[in-house]
Amino acid sequence: MFWNASPEELKNGYAEEEDYYICLLCGKKIEKGIVYSGDGILYEAGRYIRVHIEKVHESVFEHLIHLDKRLTGLTDHQKSLLQLFYQGKSDGEVQKEMGIGSASTIRNHRFVLKEKERQAKVFLALMELLKDKNKRSPGYLPPHKTARMIDDRYNITQEESEQIIKKYFPEGTDSPLKTLDMKEKSKLVVLREIAKRFEAKKFYNEKEVNEILKTACDDFATLRRYLIEYGFLERKPDGSQYWLKEDSHGMGEDDMDRKKELKQQYKEMKTEGGVYQIRNTKNQKVLVVATPNLKTMNGRQVGLRKWGGHKNRQLQEEYNQFGAEAFVFEVLEVLKEKEEGYFDKHEELKKLEAKWLEKLQPFGERGYNQLNKGKEIGK
Repeated sequence: MFWNASPEELKNGYAEEEDYYICLLCGKKIEKGIVYSGDGILYEAGRYIRVHIEKVHESVFEHLIHLDKRLTGLTDHQKSLLQLFYQGKSDGEVQKEMGIGSASTIRNHRFVLKEKERQAKVFLALMELLKDKNKRSPGYLPPHKTARMIDDRYNITQEESEQIIKKYFPEGTDSPLKTLDMKEKSKLVVLREIAKRFEAKKFYNEKEVNEILKTACDDFATLRRYLIEYGFLERKPDGSQYWLKEDSHGMGEDDMDRKKELKQQYKEMKTEGGVYQIRNTKNQKVLVVATPNLKTMNGRQVGLRKWGGHKNRQLQEEYNQFGAEAFVFEVLEVLKEKEEGYFDKHEELKKLEAKWLEKLQPFGERGYNQLNKGKEIGK
């Protein structure tokens, strides 16, 4: 439903069916004709679906802005700009928070994003006209939202998907697999079908997962690994719990409260530049990073965990190997800014970063930084 939703439905974050509203961000259904209670207030279904989005997802904007670059077409830099624009920041305020260029530079960024919006509208119209003109144009299988990496494997039409299902599930999708020996594209379609054997918002122990997967294949261990690698299943680091990976599924009330608390702390935190390190507690290797906004530490942590696409490949590989619990984010030094006179924040951050690189020497076996490679602050 997410991929078939209209632009207006995506903007709202939900779609309306005959008997219920459905959240496009997590799939929760709100049945019509029922009065819902929340924080001592009674809501009809149409209002409660909006309350749900605000309470669980914070906003549609926050959910969409954190989707993978392959889905949004936005760079991390553009996402940061959009988030500050969404907060109502002026060009001058954005320039100060990001520590780049001048107010005129930010105005130029606004223009580029506006141009991207115009291009998107024209492209959308062209694709709709193409669809209306050529009814035989193939429909493509949309990628699942929790996919860890979107590449050529997702170049699958609906017709190809149906053929793959018939080939590998000759007795029906609830029956055993014909074989696990298949191409990557086929594997993606097959795993999508097998994932349907799990219930949303339900926890499973490893034995229960294995029993379900045995109905599809004797090699349940390999199948379980594939489901996790492709982003269909999530599990705790110790393997004690598994669940269908669908946004907030698998997150209890305590986790949701903690997430809300952290977001509030993030908003209230004074914007400060500085240098921090990402430290691997297993081997003590570190990555030293300078940033004009230390708040971005949270974003880097989410990026490593959720998107799996950190620019430092060695760091990402070891993060995947050891798990989130093995890494800590630590502020090394906060940049002291002059209140009077000329102050080049970007240049001072470079000096501060050089100081800590010299002190910690996080290169080779000691860290993830690379020698003799210039880089932008905050990358």
